[in-house]
Amino acid sequence: MSPAETNPAARTVASTQSEMTEIILPNDTNTLGNLLGGRLMHFIDLTGAMAAYRHSRTYIVTAAMDHIDFIRPVRLGDLLTLKSSVNRAFTTSMEVGVKVWSENTQTGKLLHVASAYLVFVAIDKEGCRQKVPQLIPETPNEIRRHADALLRREHREAEQARRKEARLATATQEDAAPINP
Repeated sequence: MSPAETNPAARTVASTQSEMTEIILPNDTNTLGNLLGGRLMHFIDLTGAMAAYRHSRTYIVTAAMDHIDFIRPVRLGDLLTLKSSVNRAFTTSMEVGVKVWSENTQTGKLLHVASAYLVFVAIDKEGCRQKVPQLIPETPNEIRRHADALLRREHREAEQARRKEARLATATQEDAAPINP
């Protein structure tokens, strides 16, 4: 297989789609028998990483869990299904959306329980950033998510600049404060 075949200039959203199913066991739950939030975040990170790997075909690291909505609890014994796909590819980073459902094993009832957006960065073995292929959204829903991902990125960057400015202002104030013996 040639390098162009293993790392094309562009990939479709469909080629990044990933799915994972877990059964919720006692070790995954809190004292009320509900799935621990941190455990759910771990499952979301894994499923998101699968989509990022499929798109980039290189090592990836989680750069941000941009947003997560815990909609309803997941109970002990439920099946948890997580589905992910890349929403947008930038130069070296990708936004991945993950949607989570629980299935009651007795009734078969499916409930949407969580959604999240994550940002992954493609890197090589030495940790240097790697370019990722472009993403081709094809369906109206993919096109909408592609556009929304750019808005979320702009918001993340504005918030990052605001926090940096606040840190600098705090450091300047601390430097100017008199030292009390």
